[in-house]
Amino acid sequence: MSASHTLLIKLFCIIAAGTVALFWVIDLFIHKTEKSMSFIAQEYQQELVDYGATAEYIYNNDGDAALQNWLNTIQTKEQTWAAVVTSTVTALANGVLSEQFVQGHTLGRSVEWKIHLYFDHNPIMDIPFSDNSARLLIKLPQRMRPGAYFAYADLALQVALPFVLLSLLTVVLYRYLMSPLRKLEKATQQFSQGNFDVRINASLGERNDELTALADNFDHMADLTSKLIVSQRQLLSDLSHELRTPLTRIDMAIDFVEQDIDPHKALTRLRSESSNMRYLVEDTLTLAWLNTEIPKSKGESFDLSELVSVICEDARFEYPDKVVIQSGLEQAMITSSQQALGQAIENVIRNALHHTPPNKQVNVSLVSQQRFFTLHIQDEGMGVPEDLVEDIFKPFFQVDKSRMVSDDDRPPACAKGHRGFGLGLALAQRQIEAVNGVIKAQNYYTTTGQVAGLKITIDLPYSIT
Repeated sequence: MSASHTLLIKLFCIIAAGTVALFWVIDLFIHKTEKSMSFIAQEYQQELVDYGATAEYIYNNDGDAALQNWLNTIQTKEQTWAAVVTSTVTALANGVLSEQFVQGHTLGRSVEWKIHLYFDHNPIMDIPFSDNSARLLIKLPQRMRPGAYFAYADLALQVALPFVLLSLLTVVLYRYLMSPLRKLEKATQQFSQGNFDVRINASLGERNDELTALADNFDHMADLTSKLIVSQRQLLSDLSHELRTPLTRIDMAIDFVEQDIDPHKALTRLRSESSNMRYLVEDTLTLAWLNTEIPKSKGESFDLSELVSVICEDARFEYPDKVVIQSGLEQAMITSSQQALGQAIENVIRNALHHTPPNKQVNVSLVSQQRFFTLHIQDEGMGVPEDLVEDIFKPFFQVDKSRMVSDDDRPPACAKGHRGFGLGLALAQRQIEAVNGVIKAQNYYTTTGQVAGLKITIDLPYSIT
């Protein structure tokens, strides 16, 4: 199930079930409370039965006058009325009364029956004599009426009980919602304190709802941010390290100028090192921007094969002693960022030329796949150790200096971006990734198993839109 509405469904189920349970529990408690408070207390029941036995005794032994005096005493004592009546019911018009009616007939309520708590008046209690010839009728004395505290119990059941149950439901919901949020808060605090490895999704177990989606987003953000911070720190560290050499050379050149030791050569060195530093800083800032922004280039339609041809022509002009051979489609229309791809492909081709000895060649080919174009750039240099192939796209990474062509073999016109700082392929990778492309590197070998050079493969989708 998608986590987009999982939390809503869970909360709905919890609240709905809690509401139903709330009303059920309230009804159950009210019913049980009302039932338990609707019966006359046992001692009062026995007292009424004793009143009936006393009335029967006086009626059978002392006569009507004594019975009248006793009834007056009871009425005064209990602040109620009482009477002794016969149980005879006479049927008219030769009617016949059933035995069930005769045996069950009463003129009032039995002391064992429920008393309706919602009635304001007290019921008439019926205590039959032992021979059922007469019965004592007495309005239930107020002191014997059950449910004296029913009003308080009813208030507690309708206010206190819902309050307690809703409080419990609120606590359950609060704990359910706040448990991952507290973990997120703790992780955020740790992350802000420099613990970039903190993640929270694993601590949520099998939970799958909007909060786990939030945790996924946090972990994804933490991954990107931590990688970015580490990358930026490494970039600054590498940049400061790379700047030391040209700065040292500049200091030396300045000393030569001040001491008038071959000032022309010193000024040439100053100009060269200043240019190196400018390109180094520019490329580093561009790389830092690409790492930070991860731009999504706006698509524009252009012929990829024509773009590659222009770059190859420029390369042939700048490296006349090295052959750049291009093959592939006559027309390869693509919707992407021409500027980003142009800079990336140029960097890769220049890198290949940079590591290709004189009188060797660089092969550039473009082929069409099912959903993308594949550009192969293959040099005839010394290759890269297999365990370092993936590292060549890291900023400032350089394989053994012996692999590089010396500065003496590099034409002055090609100095831009190619002073051996190890940023060209890193920039190319970021730019190609920005247009949803993929760049890979691998050595290729001769039939005898010798390394014949390095092959860069770039896969580019027909469109980034």
